Parts: sequence; structure tokens; C-alpha cells
Amino acid sequence: MIVAMQEKATEEQIDAVIDAMEEAGVDVHRTTGAMQTILAGVGPTAGLDLTKFEMLPGVLHVHRISAPYKLAGRAWRPEGTVVEFPNQATIGGQAIAMIAGPCAIENREQIFEIAACVKAAGGKFLRGGAFKPRTSPYSFQGLGIDGLKVMREAACAHGLATVSEVMEIAQIEPMLPYVDCFQVGARNMQNFNLLRELGQVRKPVLLKRGIAATVEELLLSSEYILSGGNYDVILCERGIRTYETATRNTMDIAAIPVLKKLSHLPVVGDPSHGTGRRDMVAPMAKAAVAAGADALLIEVHPNADKAVSDAAQTLYLEPFEKLVRELRVLAEAVGRTM
Repeated sequence: MIVAMQEKATEEQIDAVIDAMEEAGVDVHRTTGAMQTILAGVGPTAGLDLTKFEMLPGVLHVHRISAPYKLAGRAWRPEGTVVEFPNQATIGGQAIAMIAGPCAIENREQIFEIAACVKAAGGKFLRGGAFKPRTSPYSFQGLGIDGLKVMREAACAHGLATVSEVMEIAQIEPMLPYVDCFQVGARNMQNFNLLRELGQVRKPVLLKRGIAATVEELLLSSEYILSGGNYDVILCERGIRTYETATRNTMDIAAIPVLKKLSHLPVVGDPSHGTGRRDMVAPMAKAAVAAGADALLIEVHPNADKAVSDAAQTLYLEPFEKLVRELRVLAEAVGRTM
């Protein structure tokens, strides 16, 4: 259930409502917006008499949440969530963020060259895989913590925040000093034990849509993280598996405005995985911006054809810089900045 407090409700009134909700056996999650405080009650609320809460001082209105996801729904944070990072970067709100880097961190020279390019293009996020979930056990599996260390150095040298994929619970703690945002890949979208643990971490989580997941399933997966008290969750549309074979995946551009309508969480478009084709990254990145994406996740490499992972969908540095310039024009046309 959602309890919307009056604009001038006092802290004493808010605390009294929270106490009443907890007495009724529900977990309370509080969010304070620019105009009012909203309390989300999660738990056995079906049998509760909502008028009991509507009569409490300071309460504006109370209503049940019909959707199966309670905290991910826009009703809890109608103004939308803006996720903040240590380097003053944000995802959500007016500005469209650029997250770029190699699919896999290969060596120090590679990641430093890419970091310089991302910074020069105006990006504020450096992404790179250190633990790689590969379909074949014989493919490059990543450099692990050693890779994260050099990415952290490169990011610090250029004032960038870092994003990297976590594959299992045991990796969370060792990764903490090196990443500003944990990425959960498509294969792990419904790894509920991992999601629960990330709910206890106070760092942002970028959650990718599974290859066969519905929008509702993606939002329910985000609920696992949110219910643990980590409210800095970012959703990512990265393409789904369909009967079409012309592209690696089918990038569901329509999912972006759907997610923006249903949820307060920021939405990222990933045209690299969304198509699996270098020549389609630019047009799908532009489509994602036009559809309302809050950020883009793009794979770049100084020698893309020789990349050890996902070479076919990776941009060279010059085309990436050109794409960013074009995206700035498009962002302005849709009333955003980049």
C-alpha cells in the first residue's frame, strides 16, 4: 500500500504513521520528494482497513498497489529516481549519461586509452568486464580483480565512475573498493540470491533485462534489490531473444517508454548487446534517446576487430566520438542534455 503524506506533515506525524503501519505487520519504505513524503507498505496488506490510516494526522491519501512490484512502481516515487555517483555524475533526471568501455578489460594500456576517449567525449562512466560469463568455457573469462584495479586507476585518472559486472555473491565484497556501480547481466537477472545480497549493498546496481524476460519480470527482479533497502537501481534494456536472426538480439525500444511509465527507476539503453552489430549501434542509440532513455551503455575499443570479447558489436574510438556529438544534437531536440 502507498501512504501519501500531506505536504506540511511533521516528522512526528510521519513517525506515527510508520509506527501504525509496522504495528499492522508491514515493512515500511520511506521516500521524501520535493513536495511530500510517501510511505510504501510491503507485506500482508490485503486484509488491512485502509481507512484506519487515512484518518491519521498528516495523511493525504492511502491506496493499495495493484501491481505485483511495490517499490519499483512509479507511485512510490512519482517524480522519478536520480542515482548519484561520487564523481558528481547522475543517471536519471534531465541529463542523459554515457557509459562506455570495453566488453572485457584486457590490459592497462587498453583501459587507459579508452578512459581518455570516454572523458574527451564527455562521458562520466567507464564500464569494463573483469568477470566474464561466457557461453563457452574456453572463451576469455576476464582478468578478475587485477582487471578491476587497473580500471579503477584509469577511472580515477580521468574523473570517471566505474561500472562492472558481478556474477555471484562471493564477488561482491572483493569488488567493493573498485566499482561505483554493480552490473547484473542478463543471465543473472533472476538470480534472486544475488539480487537479495545486492539489496544490502549501498552502491548503485544496473540491472539488465534477461534475454527472454518480460517487462514485469524485470521490475519484479528490481524489487528484490529495492526491498533490501538499496533504492539506487537502474534498469537496462539490452535486447531480447526472438525468432529474428538478422541481429544477435532484438532491441525492444518500446520497453523504454513502458518502463518509464510503470516505474520511477532510470532506464538505460544498450544498443551494443541489443543488436550485436557495430553498424547498428549508432541508429539504435539514437532511437533509445528518442524513446526516453536516461543513459546509454556502449562498448568501445581502440582495436575493436581484435577485442577478445564481443568484437562484432564494439565501436572504434573515432566512430564513438562522432556518435556522441550526434547524440548531443538529438538530446537537445527531445528536451534533454547530454
